Amino acid sequence: MYRDFENAIAAQGLTHIAWRVLAVLHDAALSPDEPAGVAIGQLAHDVLAKQPTVTKLVQRMAEEGLVALHADPGDQRRTLVVTTDTGRRIATALIAQARQQETTLLARWSASEAEAFKRHLQKLVNEPPHAAAARVVAPARGRDPVPPASGG
Repeated sequence: MYRDFENAIAAQGLTHIAWRVLAVLHDAALSPDEPAGVAIGQLAHDVLAKQPTVTKLVQRMAEEGLVALHADPGDQRRTLVVTTDTGRRIATALIAQARQQETTLLARWSASEAEAFKRHLQKLVNEPPHAAAARVVAPARGRDPVPPASGG
């Protein structure tokens, strides 16, 4: 099933990171907080990539007609990114396919299990990486850390 979605992304001429850019921009366009677009720095954060990588990618996507770039009216040093009609059409189609696959995968579980899974994923996405690592490696007060199991 994952391969089907991978193929759908490739069929649109997109890389995984370009797909994530379109998905983030699609969601941002629905938010009243970011009607003018998403700054490249924020976009890089949201798609889990380095800013120079995203800068080059969105420039290429602009040349391909998937996104448009414009200066932030509040800060001319920042570039905002929005989807074009073509980019929105592609994002909408891929999001619909992703949702269908999610529905199919989660159909194996009860509604409460599926909701719990989604909550845990959302928590994982929103939690800073160092917070989760600190909980795993920090021993309880007054206790020695558990030694790793021997590979006997």
